[in-house]
Amino acid sequence: MRDFHNFDAWAKAHSLTLTIYRLTEEFPKSESFGLVMSMRRCSSNVAMKIAEACGREDGEPYASGLRQARGMGMELEYQFLLARDLRLVDEAAHDLLRDQIVEVRRMLSGVIRRHSPALV
Repeated sequence: MRDFHNFDAWAKAHSLTLTIYRLTEEFPKSESFGLVMSMRRCSSNVAMKIAEACGREDGEPYASGLRQARGMGMELEYQFLLARDLRLVDEAAHDLLRDQIVEVRRMLSGVIRRHSPALV
């Protein structure tokens, strides 16, 4: 079992989740149960899936959890694109957060490759 607190991808995903919670506080109230909820759920799920994977056995069970987190990162990236296109976030904020999401996904891909190279 791994300590997810010492896992760089988890730390970055957790930091991103905190940023998203703060950023979405500024969204219109009409989005409270729409995009705000989706972005918060998805970002926290990335970090939660990483933490869950750290409690799994090495090899495929571990890699499978990380692949789920990576997939949620793709979903989150789209949600930010949508928020940008709806003018809920500006271009600079979108680009910064997208880069952070992509970095977490790349980190996860590297770890997945080491634990399940045939299934990346």
